[in-house]
Amino acid sequence: MNATQPTLKKALTTVHLWSIAVGLVISGEYFGWNYGWGVAGTVGMLIATLIVTVLYLTFVFSFTELTTSIPNAGGPFTYAYKAFGPVGGLIAGYATLVEFLFATPAIAYALGSYIHFLYPEQTDVLTVAVLNYFIFTGINLLGIKESAVFTLVITLLAIVELLIYIGIVAPHFQFHHFMHESMPFGFQGVFAALPFAIWFYLAIEGVAMVAEETKDPQKTIPKGYILGILTLVILALGVMVVTGGITDWRKLATIDYPLPESIGIVLGKDSSWTKLFASIGLFGLVASFHSIIMGYSRQIFSLSREGYLPAFLSNVHPRFQTPHWALIVGGLVGILALYSGKTNELIILSALGAVVMYVVSMMSLFVLRQKEPALERPFRAPFYPYFPLIALLLSAICLVAMVYYNVVLSVVFFAGLFVLIVLFLIFKKSTPIN
Repeated sequence: MNATQPTLKKALTTVHLWSIAVGLVISGEYFGWNYGWGVAGTVGMLIATLIVTVLYLTFVFSFTELTTSIPNAGGPFTYAYKAFGPVGGLIAGYATLVEFLFATPAIAYALGSYIHFLYPEQTDVLTVAVLNYFIFTGINLLGIKESAVFTLVITLLAIVELLIYIGIVAPHFQFHHFMHESMPFGFQGVFAALPFAIWFYLAIEGVAMVAEETKDPQKTIPKGYILGILTLVILALGVMVVTGGITDWRKLATIDYPLPESIGIVLGKDSSWTKLFASIGLFGLVASFHSIIMGYSRQIFSLSREGYLPAFLSNVHPRFQTPHWALIVGGLVGILALYSGKTNELIILSALGAVVMYVVSMMSLFVLRQKEPALERPFRAPFYPYFPLIALLLSAICLVAMVYYNVVLSVVFFAGLFVLIVLFLIFKKSTPIN
């Protein structure tokens, strides 16, 4: 990256990064994970979640080394570029874009479903989902500090709400509900549930994409990441376990609003508390939706800045210093994806992108340790090489399982990657990253 390229404003602190890390992910505690029950049962999904929790704990501690060593808006794209060259960067950039671009329509659809749950006669799920794209793209256009402050407030509200939810539901937990047909598909179901377990933590790596906008990134990024993942582990396991014991879990395995439905079961659907919870339940979805928009816009910006996407996508707004065209184009892609109307498939596509990126990132860490031993590493992965190796192996296992159980979606994902690589090799432009 040279001095003439567009740059972003540095404004974020540790608290901002913690809220972004949690905000990026927290919608995963509100919906999406319950689809894992449909393919694995409660215990099967719990096992899948524990495996994925180990994956994310080892991954975050390892990924933080890359983020603090190379604080660039490109995140995984930049690390892979440095380790493997232009094609490696393209693979990581594509995977990250798929992860973020397809996570947002899934969340938008859930937002629409939550509001439709509240006002079934006055609202349409798809219309509300599209409207959310316009609103939160607009908020992101106003500036990174303004967006981060909004994320902080909405994330705190979402965390408080999840704690209240656990407090309300936990007294109604019955062990026999949780254990009823708890692994109907055996260990095969555990592997099928992996993408939905990943949804609990998916996108936390998006913090890397605002590293370029962080004050003192070498100190603030590790603190933000580590506090973020610990917060999410507690919330994910708490929500999933207590929800699984309040009724026949199969009633909650195929809907986009399992938490308000659970409150309705416990307190009655006509209870004012149920309506209130569903209303404030929007906070978690909004936090992730808003934060992931921030993440994919920075990835588009970086790919454009390095010559992989059209140059206008790296333009920065003269007043707000935000990548406005990257925000707008990313939003349009998400709106088009909304019309598939299949939240579980969007989650699987997003998770596919995530695990491919995790594999490439951990390989990049190993390569850069050898290739650039003198690179300044303010934070070094603990228990190296074991932590990144565990993250790499578990990511590879998740990838194989997802491909095996989702052949058609996997063909779509890898066909898109193949086409991009061919086009790149034909029209390639050498743009070395410093």
